[in-house]
Amino acid sequence: MIARENIRNVAIVAHVDHGKTTLVDHMLRQAGIFRSNEALTERVMDSNDLEREKGITILAKNTAVTYKGKQINIIDTPGHADFGGEVERGLRLVDGVILLVDAAEGPLPQTRFVLSKALGMGLKTVLVINKIDRSDARAKDILDQVYSLYIDLGADEHQLEFPVLYTVARQGQASTSLEVPGKTLEPLFEAILSHISPPPAPQQEQLQLLVANLDYDDYVGRLAIGRVQAGRLTPNMPVAVMREGGKVEQGKIVKLYGIQGLKRTEIADAGPGEIVSIAGIEAISIGDTIADATTPVALPRITVDEPTMMMIFKVNDGPLAGKEGKYVTSRNLRERLYREAYRNVSIRVEDTETPDAFRVVGRGELQLAVIIETMRREGYELTASNPEPVTKTIDGVLHEPMELLFCDVPENSVGAATERLGPRKGRMVDMAQLGGGRTRLQFRIPARGLIGFRSEFLTITRGEGIMSSQFDGYEPWFGYIPKRANGAIVSDRLGETVPYALFSIQERGHLFVGAGVTIYEGMIIGEHVHPSELNVNACREKKLTNIRAAGRDENVILTPPREMGLEKALEWIADDELVEVTPKSVRMRKKALASGERYRAERDRKREERAAE
Repeated sequence: MIARENIRNVAIVAHVDHGKTTLVDHMLRQAGIFRSNEALTERVMDSNDLEREKGITILAKNTAVTYKGKQINIIDTPGHADFGGEVERGLRLVDGVILLVDAAEGPLPQTRFVLSKALGMGLKTVLVINKIDRSDARAKDILDQVYSLYIDLGADEHQLEFPVLYTVARQGQASTSLEVPGKTLEPLFEAILSHISPPPAPQQEQLQLLVANLDYDDYVGRLAIGRVQAGRLTPNMPVAVMREGGKVEQGKIVKLYGIQGLKRTEIADAGPGEIVSIAGIEAISIGDTIADATTPVALPRITVDEPTMMMIFKVNDGPLAGKEGKYVTSRNLRERLYREAYRNVSIRVEDTETPDAFRVVGRGELQLAVIIETMRREGYELTASNPEPVTKTIDGVLHEPMELLFCDVPENSVGAATERLGPRKGRMVDMAQLGGGRTRLQFRIPARGLIGFRSEFLTITRGEGIMSSQFDGYEPWFGYIPKRANGAIVSDRLGETVPYALFSIQERGHLFVGAGVTIYEGMIIGEHVHPSELNVNACREKKLTNIRAAGRDENVILTPPREMGLEKALEWIADDELVEVTPKSVRMRKKALASGERYRAERDRKREERAAE
C-alpha cells in the first residue's frame, strides 16, 4: 500500500489537438517507464485503432509514473466536446488538473468546459502553455486570456494562484520562463508535486470506492476502475456493491491491480488515494460504489451533462442485407447498443415503437459516428438515420439545444463563413483578429444548424479553417433550417454499375460510386445538380449491332467518384434517407426503396402542408 502523502492524482485536460497525449508520451519517457532498447511509438496512450486513425483521444485512460519517490497517477482525457462524458468521469479520480492551452490558439470551447468542471469540483490547476515554438505563438496574450477565463468562471483567489509552465511537448521540454528555454519536463513534475495536494485524509475507516470506468481482461473478465476514497482493499475480500436506487448486492474481489507506466500489475493491497482495477464483480456498472460488506455507505453517483443529439439505429433491411456482416438481427443490435450504454454513461439507448429500431442519444454526431464505426469493425450491419437535436418543452414552448461555435479562418474567408452560417440561423457574437492574417469568429447557432457544416466549412476555407463547438444551453425553436441544396441521384434497379451508363449520368451531378459496384433500387449513387431527386438506370449497357456508325465511338471517360465515408454520409443525408453500414461498405439509401412509395409519401406530405396552411 502506498502512503497517501506519496500519491498525486492529476488529469490532463485541454481542447482537441493542443498536445495532451504527446505531453504524456514524454512524461512517461523521462520518468524511465520504457527500456533503453524498447521501440517507442508516438501517442502511446492512444491505443485504440480509431484513435490512431483519427489522431484524437476518444477514451480516457490512466497511467502512472514515479518521480522522487512519489507516485503520480495521470489521467489522459479526450479533448473533443462529444467525449465530454469521459472527461467528467476522469475528474472524479483526481485532486488536480494540468490545463493545457495552445500558445497560438488560446482557450477554446472545450478548454472552458473542462476548466468549469474542474473549478466546480474545487480542483487545483497547473497551467501549461504548449507549442511555444510555433511561429504564431503569443504566450503572454494567451496567459491574459486564461486569467480572464478563470475570472469569468468564478474562480476564487486560491484557484487563481497556479504555476505557469511553457512547454514544447513534442520535444519534452518545459520551463517556468519564456526567456529561459526548457531542457526536460522536470519543472512540470516539480510543479505537480508542490502545487497538487495529496489525496485528502478519509472521513471514515470503512471501505469506499466509486467505479469511474470499466475495462475488460481476457483472463479475469470485467474490470472496475476507481479510486479508493476510504478504507483498505485486498484480494479475496468480501465487499458490498451499492447500485442505482439504493440496491445492495454482495461481491468478492478476486484480483486487485495497480498501474505502473502502461502495465497493469497485481498488488497485495490498496489504500486511500490509489487508483486501482478490480476483477471479480461481473455485473458492475459505472457510478456503483464498492463499500464495506458489513456497514456499506454509498458515494454520490457520477452525473454527466445531458446528451443533445439523437439518431435511430435500425436493422439493415436492404436487398444486400446479411451478405457482409456477422451480426445482423435486432437481438444482436439491441444487445450491443445496451452494452455500449452500460459502459458509456454519456449516451442513452431507448426502444422505439418498432422492435427493430432503437433511439441512441449522445453528445454529438462524432460520438455517434464513433459508436457506429466501432460496431461495423466488430461485424455488425445496421442502418442509421441523420442526427437530430434532442428538444425540450419549457413552459409550453419547444426549445432546442444551442452551440457556441468558434471558427479560426483566414481573413479572406470571413465573408464566406459568415454568409454560409446565416441560413443555418447562426448569430455572430464576437470577432477577433489573431494576427498572421487569421480571424476568430464566434457564433451561437442551433445544434442542428451545424449538421453537415464541417465539410462545407473546410471547402470554403480551402482546408485552412479550424472549427470547434460547445453546448450552450437551450433556446426556443428557430424554425426551418435548410439541410442541403442538392437532390440525390437514385438507382432504379438492382444490378452492377456499367461505365457506359455512368458516363451519361455523371453530367447530371457528382457520382458516389464507380464502375462494377453492386447497387439496388433506392440506393443513392450521386448528388444531383438540381434540388430534385433523379431516378436513373446505372446498369444500362450499350446496344451492340453489326452495323458500324459513321465516325468513331465516343470514349467513355469517368470522373473519379466522390468518396463518402461514414461521417460525411451521416452529414449529407436528408430526413428521408439512411446510411447503410456493413463491415465492408458504407452506402446511402432512401428510407422507402421503391420509387412508387417515395412518390406517394411526397404527395401526402405536400397535401398535409397545404391543409396546415
